[in-house]
Amino acid sequence: MKVSSQTLTCKAPFNKAPIVSLEGQPVLLYTTEHQSLLQALEQKQVKIFSECRNGFCGACKTKINRGSVTYHTEPLVELEQDECLPCCCHPQSDIDLDLSPKGADIIESKHSIQYREKLQQYQVEEV
Repeated sequence: MKVSSQTLTCKAPFNKAPIVSLEGQPVLLYTTEHQSLLQALEQKQVKIFSECRNGFCGACKTKINRGSVTYHTEPLVELEQDECLPCCCHPQSDIDLDLSPKGADIIESKHSIQYREKLQQYQVEEV
């Protein structure tokens, strides 16, 4: 039996898909299937005001708590360092936005699901 040792190299660096969180709650994994951050948020039923499709630029302006974005279309409004326009950007890294996760189709960890089930069990026992 002949064994050879080869080094595997990757031509392009591996980039993991950014996790998008709202007020610290993970909501979605941003992939290349998403056209913009706004489109990804809307798919998850996140409540975000936008009039971009009606010609009013800047309506979707959102505060970034942590992370950064890259613009695929140059914003037409002035932004602060900690703001983004989700309609024309995508996350460059994991990102946390100052938007409410309430009503959104959120990602739940195994731990949070078990906690919620235990809480529901105790509420049923009290009745």
